[in-house]
Amino acid sequence: MNSSVRKFIFHDLQAIEGYIDPPDALVFLAILRSQQSASLQGGLAEIGVYYGRSYFLLRKICGDEEKIVAIDPFDIVKPDHGVTQYERFAAGGRQLGLSVDEERVIKSDSTLLGPADVIERAGLIRFFSIDGGHMLPHVEADSRLAAASLAEHGIIAFDDTFNPAWPEVTAGVTDFLREEAGRYSVFCLTKYKTYVCRQPFHEFYARTIKTSPDLKTFDHIETEFLGSTAIRLHNPMRRRIAYEVMVGLGMRAWSERAYR
Repeated sequence: MNSSVRKFIFHDLQAIEGYIDPPDALVFLAILRSQQSASLQGGLAEIGVYYGRSYFLLRKICGDEEKIVAIDPFDIVKPDHGVTQYERFAAGGRQLGLSVDEERVIKSDSTLLGPADVIERAGLIRFFSIDGGHMLPHVEADSRLAAASLAEHGIIAFDDTFNPAWPEVTAGVTDFLREEAGRYSVFCLTKYKTYVCRQPFHEFYARTIKTSPDLKTFDHIETEFLGSTAIRLHNPMRRRIAYEVMVGLGMRAWSERAYR
């Protein structure tokens, strides 16, 4: 297992306000490591940075030399904090000892961008995380942007796909997959995210999920989704509760044991 990155996921990263939970952080790790091992090159991109939890996870796994495009309006205003969203994002990097590549930060509504805005900064993208606006027009625009920027071997990670609080995300991702029928397929599902690749790489990424030592603790359940076989990673309630209790008691250093 990747012990140093796992320590980062379960301990250091929790200091950054955000929403990526351990199962998806471990899926990110498994996918990115498999791409590196297979020499599948390309940049990384993220829509919806918030305060940088997933951005810094990408940076930790891939290193300072990796080109990461970060797209966010950075317009969250919390007067009680006394600093801007972007300032908190940058401060999080300093706290973690990780760099923010300011030349590749795009302070914009993602629907106003085209693929050239991404490709000119990082080349074709091998890992594209979408966690931006959750209304249908945003999901549609972000899906098109990601697909047009993606390397042939690249993947797209859609957040909140089956969250009942955001039904238009489900509709948007489903519409994208139907429109791209035969070209893109789902290879992995978690409680919060849906992972998509081009059809010729489905077997490669499905095997990555099946064989990753960092994911062996989850139940692997095969399910059909719009014509493709996906692996659903089931995280039992007892494990989630144990993890949350340990974090709530300040036992971050021990919480990783819940996922071994």
